[in-house]
Amino acid sequence: MKNFKEFEQRISVVFKDIHLLQQAFTHRSYLNEHKHSALKHNERLEFLGDAVLELIVTEHLFEKYPAYTEGDMTSLRASLVNADTLSEVASALGMNDFLLLSHGEAKDTGRARRYILANTFEAVVGAIFIDQGYAVVRDFVAKSSFHLLDEIVAKGLWTDSKSLFQEKAQEIVGVTPLYKTVREEGPDHDKEFVVGVYLNTTKVAEGSGKSKQDAEQSAARAGLKAKGWE
Repeated sequence: MKNFKEFEQRISVVFKDIHLLQQAFTHRSYLNEHKHSALKHNERLEFLGDAVLELIVTEHLFEKYPAYTEGDMTSLRASLVNADTLSEVASALGMNDFLLLSHGEAKDTGRARRYILANTFEAVVGAIFIDQGYAVVRDFVAKSSFHLLDEIVAKGLWTDSKSLFQEKAQEIVGVTPLYKTVREEGPDHDKEFVVGVYLNTTKVAEGSGKSKQDAEQSAARAGLKAKGWE
């Protein structure tokens, strides 16, 4: 079993119920191979953590950017809580070292692992909220992720990437981008959409999100980077 005390030290949070933290790192696939384990998978904690995370980020944006419109704050929030950003935050915290996965999932270190890391971060948020309360989980989120907001704002990563990609595509190659859903992943209550952005029949990039709209924005951001149109 992983040494979750070490993770507690990393985040400076000592759980009253260490089993909540273990559950936050337990992927459904792990239990498929350990059917007699007393652990539960992390999907319920992820569901709760997703909502808590959105509230914390929304509260922070509301206070930090008093001149921003609802649309501005919505875009900024989406740029901070999307799967790519959350997986980056989770990786920085070393969450990968503590994941409880099946042997098959453990071998996949690509996009699927980024989804798992992002979902695990949300599950940890949910676990801290239950175990320690709102003030502690707010501090955890602030320390682990709010520093990224400065970079997001400075680089304009929260802007409407779809509009910018379309403008560049029409200007440079004379083509209007097309977005197609490549696949849907995850359980029905927490679906993750993967969308590809195409120029004619060529797929330029993929993006993911909790909704097709978020996934399209993510794909457009990836497309801008892939084409050097940032």
